[in-house]
Amino acid sequence: MTVRRIVPNLQASDPQAARAFYGELLGLDVVMDHGWIVTFAAEGQAAMPQVSFASEGGSGTPVPLLSIEVDDADLIYGKAKSVGAEIVYEITDEPWGVRRFFMRDPFGNVINILSH
Repeated sequence: MTVRRIVPNLQASDPQAARAFYGELLGLDVVMDHGWIVTFAAEGQAAMPQVSFASEGGSGTPVPLLSIEVDDADLIYGKAKSVGAEIVYEITDEPWGVRRFFMRDPFGNVINILSH
């Protein structure tokens, strides 16, 4: 038996509200929409299914609900600031080799945006 993928399912009273944040801001494509569930994906294939368990988010931050790796965290940070997204943790170069920031999605979830 092999785990092929892991898909987080986030509670949202209005799943369509995810389009502006996850679609427009982060550039993800809608790959499934049944009204009650909207699934977004990026082109390509994830390296491997992953799931993390944490007591904190690192550097004393709260544990983010999702970590999304992008090729340019600064670009997404600029876009997030320009659309008024709530920045929970300012963009930072962390000692373990990532550049990241946390922002809140439309549903109140803390999202970690990072680049290696």
